[in-house]
Amino acid sequence: MKKTINTAVNFSIIAFTILLFGACTSDPDSSGYEYMPDMYRSPSIETYVDYGEIRGRENKDLKSKLSALTPPRNTIPFCGTDSTEVRLMLPNLRKANAAWKESHGFYGVDLSKDDEYLLAANDINPYKLTAANSASMMTNGKELFTAMCQHCHGEKGDGNGPMVASGAYVGVPAYATLTALSDGQIYYSIYYGKNMMGAHNSLLSKKEIWTLVHYVRQFQDPNYGKFDANGTAMKSVVADSTMN
Repeated sequence: MKKTINTAVNFSIIAFTILLFGACTSDPDSSGYEYMPDMYRSPSIETYVDYGEIRGRENKDLKSKLSALTPPRNTIPFCGTDSTEVRLMLPNLRKANAAWKESHGFYGVDLSKDDEYLLAANDINPYKLTAANSASMMTNGKELFTAMCQHCHGEKGDGNGPMVASGAYVGVPAYATLTALSDGQIYYSIYYGKNMMGAHNSLLSKKEIWTLVHYVRQFQDPNYGKFDANGTAMKSVVADSTMN
């Protein structure tokens, strides 16, 4: 009996030693073999990753599966503890019109039967433009406009961007002709899309869209966003209650 126990113990020691050294590798970048990785290495799904093709291996069942899922309704991204920033990122007061379901692919979201675009005429830009932040806001606005809008609306906001010049799109208006639109209506058009323009709510944050609203206003009036030496806003033909 004792001999059997000793044999079992010796065998266990030898097996453990072989297992231990078998996990070693000469590759300095390798962690060795992992026998139970799920115990200490939590699996994660990264957004915008094509899991249908990893390391040269193709899995056709996953090729059409999205890794980026839509967040639960009425949730907002964590944007710090600044109350102004948090309020800026709260869910929209206005919803997409029911017609947007067909024209802009708004499925699985709350829609409205009212003319929300018309109601947005009363909405003002909550992102206040001041003498202190005007320069940085316009710089950020230009970067966003160049990346998201310029290809259709043109560098000068005249509606003659490369996509229009190529004949791919027509009817893009010049911003100079849209001075009657409120901040809320411009925001609504960017967020939900309008006519041929698609929705940008999945590409831009609310703060970024409100920044763009300020930026496109300067195409309508060269004095927009400019302040005198006393920090007073120069007179502008564009009405904006968020500008000092």
